[in-house]
Amino acid sequence: MSLMGELRFFLGLRIKQGLEGTFVHQAKYTRDILKKFNMGDSKPMTTPMSTNTVLDADEDRDAVDQKEF
Repeated sequence: MSLMGELRFFLGLRIKQGLEGTFVHQAKYTRDILKKFNMGDSKPMTTPMSTNTVLDADEDRDAVDQKEF
């Protein structure tokens, strides 16, 4: 294994690293799917989701069985 520079794409996901954090999005994948089904002229929509949500470890709950997922 070798280091080949900053990660930009992984399994079709765009990885963008900045001072504010690491962002993962599927814009390229979405465009490719729309083109495949001749819907490339579709208008974009925003995701109805808070962009300020901070995720942290849930220390008060039991650990999840990772084999289940």
